[in-house]
Amino acid sequence: MTGGASAVSRRAGAGPLLLGVRHHGPGSARAVRAALEEARPRVVLIEGPPEADALIPLAADEEMRPPVALLAHAVDEPGRSAFWPLAEFSPEWVAIRWAQDHEVPARFIDLPATHTLAWGRQEGEAGVAGERPLDTDAAGDSAPAPDSAGPDSAAGPDSAPASADVRIDPLGVLAEAAGYDDPERWWEDVVEHRGAGKGDALAPFTVLEEAMGALRETYGSGGHDRDLVREAYMRLQVRAAQREFEDGVAVVCGAWHVPALRQKATVAADKALLKGLAKVKTDMTWVPWTHRRLSRFSGYGAGIESPGWYGHLFTAPDRPVERWMTKVAGLLRAEDRIVSSAHVIEAVRLAETLAAMRGRPLPGLSETTDAVRAVMCEGSDVPLALVQDRLVVGDVLGEVPSAAPAVPLQRDLARLQRRLRLKPEALERELELDLRKENDAARSRLLHRLRLLGVAWGEPAASRGSTGTFRETWRLRWEPELSVRVAEAGVWGTTVLSAATAKAEADAVAAQGLADVTALAERCLLAELSDALPVVMRILADRAALDADVGHLARALPALVRALRYGDVRGTDTGALAEVAAGLAERVFVGLPPACAALDADAAQEMRGHVDAVHGAVGLLQDAPAAGQDHLRVRWRSVLRVLGARDTVPGVIRGRAVRLLLDDGELAQEDAARLMGLVLSPGTPPADAAAWIEGFVGGGPGGGMLLVHDERLLGLVDAWLTGVPAEAFTDVLPLLRRTFSAYEPGVRRTLGELVRRGPGAAGGATGTGPGIPGFAAGLDQARADAVLPVVRLLLGLDEVEEDIGDTDLVGVTG
Repeated sequence: MTGGASAVSRRAGAGPLLLGVRHHGPGSARAVRAALEEARPRVVLIEGPPEADALIPLAADEEMRPPVALLAHAVDEPGRSAFWPLAEFSPEWVAIRWAQDHEVPARFIDLPATHTLAWGRQEGEAGVAGERPLDTDAAGDSAPAPDSAGPDSAAGPDSAPASADVRIDPLGVLAEAAGYDDPERWWEDVVEHRGAGKGDALAPFTVLEEAMGALRETYGSGGHDRDLVREAYMRLQVRAAQREFEDGVAVVCGAWHVPALRQKATVAADKALLKGLAKVKTDMTWVPWTHRRLSRFSGYGAGIESPGWYGHLFTAPDRPVERWMTKVAGLLRAEDRIVSSAHVIEAVRLAETLAAMRGRPLPGLSETTDAVRAVMCEGSDVPLALVQDRLVVGDVLGEVPSAAPAVPLQRDLARLQRRLRLKPEALERELELDLRKENDAARSRLLHRLRLLGVAWGEPAASRGSTGTFRETWRLRWEPELSVRVAEAGVWGTTVLSAATAKAEADAVAAQGLADVTALAERCLLAELSDALPVVMRILADRAALDADVGHLARALPALVRALRYGDVRGTDTGALAEVAAGLAERVFVGLPPACAALDADAAQEMRGHVDAVHGAVGLLQDAPAAGQDHLRVRWRSVLRVLGARDTVPGVIRGRAVRLLLDDGELAQEDAARLMGLVLSPGTPPADAAAWIEGFVGGGPGGGMLLVHDERLLGLVDAWLTGVPAEAFTDVLPLLRRTFSAYEPGVRRTLGELVRRGPGAAGGATGTGPGIPGFAAGLDQARADAVLPVVRLLLGLDEVEEDIGDTDLVGVTG
C-alpha cells in the first residue's frame, strides 16, 4: 500500500486523524486498533448517536458481551425505534474499548437519534438504523434506510452518476473496478488477508480515503442525500473537538464519509443544513444482539453475509483456516457425522490449493466452504447447510449489564427471567413444562402473558409426551427486536402482570367479534389474569347475547370450553365462564337445525365443521367440573337426531349427525345401516347420496375402520356405487375421492381387499357368519381380555391413575 507518509503528515498537522472503516469488518477493526496505538489521540470520535455518550462507560462492564446494539426509541411511540449494532469485530467497538483502556474520552458524533426518529416519521418509515454492504456510507447509521425492505439493503454498483433514486454500493463499485464479481471476496483479498498496514498503521486508511474520494467525485452523495445532513453535523462535532483537544482528535467513521469530513465547509453552511430538523423525545439503551441479526439475510442485517466467519477471523488471526476446520469438524461430530483429524488436514490442504489456483493470498470463505463440502460432507449440501447456519452465520447472543437503562417493564421481565431460570437464547429450543410443578406453572404464565403483550419469545407447540392439560411444550427463541416489543408494551404497565392485564382489558373492549372475545378469555385463563377476567367475561356475555349468528356462536364455544379445562390444573375459578359456555351451547342447540336448512355445498361443508366443533365442545363441557350441566349432552343428542332425520338438511350434515350418534353409542349399527340404506336407495340423487357418505365416513378419525369392521355398511356403499348411472358417476366421483383419499394407506388397502373378495359373500353382510378370514360374526371376549394387561402397560395407564382427572385419559377404558 502507498500513501502512508501523507497520512502521517496530516496527523502531525492541524487536521484530525480520520479512520475510514467498513463497519463490522475484522480487518478494519484490527487496523483501527493498530492506528490508535500508534497515534495515541487525546479523544476518539465515533460515528453514532450522541445521546449514547452516557452509555459508553457500560461497554467496560464485566457483564457486557458483544454483539450488542444501541437502541433508541421514541418515548411517546416506542415502536418507532432504531438500532446501531456492534460486534466484537466492529471497528467502533474496538475504538470504544481502546479509549476506555487508555482512559481517553470517547464520543459519538453522528446525527442525534432525536432527529433520526422524527425524520423517519415524516417519511413514513419503519425506523431501524440502516447499513449498506460496505457500510462506508452508514454502518450503524442513525438514519433509517429509506428504501429498506431490510434496513441494510443497498443498490448494486452503478456506472452512471447517482441520482436521488439510484443508490450505489461503494464496495461493489470498487470490486467491479478491480475485476471481481463478488464484493465480499474482493474485500477479503485486499483487507482481511493483508494484515493491518505492515510498518505503517495508517496506510490502509490513506488508500481507502483516496478510493472513497474518487467515488465521491464521481457519484456525489451516491443517492444517499440524507448523508449530507449527517456529515454536516459530524463536521461541526469534529471542529468542536479540535478546539478542545487541538491535534489529538481521531475519528472512526464509515469510509464513505471521510472525504466529506475532510472537505472545507463553513460553519454557517453546515448549520444551515441542520436548521429546522424535526425532533422527538428519545430514550436510549444497550440491548443484546445476535450474529444472525448482523447477517443481511435477517432483515436487520448490517451488510455482512458471514458474521460468524468474520468473528472467527478477528479472534483467530493466526492459522485461521486450521482453526476454522477444527470448529467445523467439532460441529459435524456433535451431529453424529464421522469426521476425523485426517478430514481436517485434508480439508485445510484442499482450501489452500483452491486459494492458490484462484490467485488469492489466503483461503477465504468460498475456499473453506468448497473444501468442507468435498471432504467433510462428501459432496452433500445438507450437512453444509448446518455449517452455514451454525458457524458461518451463527447464533451468538450478546449480553448487556443490568445497570443499562431500561423501561420498568423490561426490568420486571429480567427479574422474572432470573427467578424462573429462563435465560434468553438466540438458538431455538423446546421447553417442556409440567404445570403441576410451581416453577413450570410460573414459566407458563410468563410466556402466555408475554404473548398477550405481543412479545413472542415463545410459541406453543404440540406436546410429545402427553395430551393432558397438565403439560405444555414451547419453542423459545429470543430475537433482538423483542426488546422493542417490550418497550412498546411498557405503555400498558410497569410489570408483566399489570401490563398484560391492562392489554387484555383493552383488547376485550376493541374486539370485533364474539370469537375474538372467547379466544381472549382463553388466553386470560392461560395467563392467569384474574383481574382482567371480569371485564372480559362481561363483554363476552354482552356479545353472546347480541350475536344471533349460529356460525359465530359455534366458533366461539370451543375456545370457551377449552378454557374451562384449565381450571383443574391451574386452580383458576371458571364458574362464570362455565355459565356463559352453557348458555352459549343452549343457543347453538336452538339455532343450529334451522341454520342447516337450504345450504349450498360450500356452506354445508362449513356448517359440518361447526357441528364437529360443537360436538367436541359439548363432550368437554359435560366433563368440566365447573359446568354443572348434566343435561347438555342429552340436549345435543336430540339436536343430532333432528339433523340426521330432516330432508332439508344437506346430506353431508345428515351423514355426520348419524355418525356422531353411532360413535357415542346412541344409535345401533342396525339403525345406522337402515338409514344408510334409505339414503343410498335409487330414489336419492347420486350427488346427495355421495355427500351423505362423505359426512358419515369422511372428515374424521375412524371412518375407514368403520367400513373395515362392518361389512354390512361396506356392502351398502359398494352396492350403491356399482348402481350409480354412468351419466352421474362423474358428478359423485370428486366427493368420493375426497372421502376415501383421507384414509390411511393401510385402511385403503384393506378396503380394496374386502371389495375384491366381495363383502358379505359368506354372510358377513347379515352378521350371521364370517365375511373373510380373520373376521368373526361377533367379539371373542376371551381373546380381547388377554391383551388388555399389555395394552395398559404400553399406555402407562396403571402409572397415571392418580392424575387421570387432570388428563384426557378419562375416556380410555379397559
